[in-house]
Amino acid sequence: MANEHIHASWSGAFAGHPSVDGQIFSDSSRPTKTYQIGIYDQATHPQRPVSPGGVVDADPTAHPVIRVQNLKKTYMLGQTPVYALQDVSLDIYPGEFVAIMGPSGSGKSTFMNLLGCLDRPTQGTYWLAGYLVSRLSNEALARVRNRLIGFVFQSFNLLSKDTALSNVELPMVYAGISREVRQRRARQALHLVGLGSRMDHKPMQLSGGQQQRVAIARSLVNSPSLLLADEPTGNLDSRTSIEIMALLQELNRQGLTIVLVTHEPDIARYTSRQVVFRDGRLLRDELNLTPRSAEDELQQLLSANPQNEY
Repeated sequence: MANEHIHASWSGAFAGHPSVDGQIFSDSSRPTKTYQIGIYDQATHPQRPVSPGGVVDADPTAHPVIRVQNLKKTYMLGQTPVYALQDVSLDIYPGEFVAIMGPSGSGKSTFMNLLGCLDRPTQGTYWLAGYLVSRLSNEALARVRNRLIGFVFQSFNLLSKDTALSNVELPMVYAGISREVRQRRARQALHLVGLGSRMDHKPMQLSGGQQQRVAIARSLVNSPSLLLADEPTGNLDSRTSIEIMALLQELNRQGLTIVLVTHEPDIARYTSRQVVFRDGRLLRDELNLTPRSAEDELQQLLSANPQNEY
């Protein structure tokens, strides 16, 4: 496949969110100031400074997109408690690109499930985009997952009998958005990830990298405050992994806050911050001042193999 660069930018078409527990998610009504990604206009929302590796510098003056304080998660294995997370406190600011790392059993997957509102902490508090989601009802949590969080998974999780366009529309179906608006947003998102010519293709007609691009487009259509990517390159070859990381870096450059779980140090080096878990505790939290540029690496591959299509 020819490397189709991101050729669209977010414009205001995805602005505004349906309510969660009676509140309207829009820039004017959020309880704290957050950097609202989604489709936006470059003229009115200029890009923030970009680091050498091509990721945007976080805005330390803004309120955190994520704030967790003294987070604990304990499971019972029979009569034995298993301490999956122990006293984790962490802030993630608008525009950050954060890698969550650690060996198997370190707590990184548990932490990701809590961030994604797929589970509840045993103790502690979790604020997302100014909302205390750790105390919301199950119904409200479902709306948060749909409106505020975009998910990208290792296995793509696409409906095999549906087209790329239909798969991207799905979160908006659950959000109750009209068909006309759904299709407009879905087409725009697919163009954004370089799949404008493959909207009518079904997953089996797409490569692994293209399927992951569909999944990324699907994660964006409800204008999330946060993108959670769980091993997004785990099922991809090295070249396609670089392609997907180039896409994520470009989305981050446009303002999207991204948290990525990976066990691969090479993938983590594309991010601007690395958070390492071990035995349920936050072991290390470091800035990466010189992240790798996936786009530069793609261009080098293309220069070295001019007959190949990427």
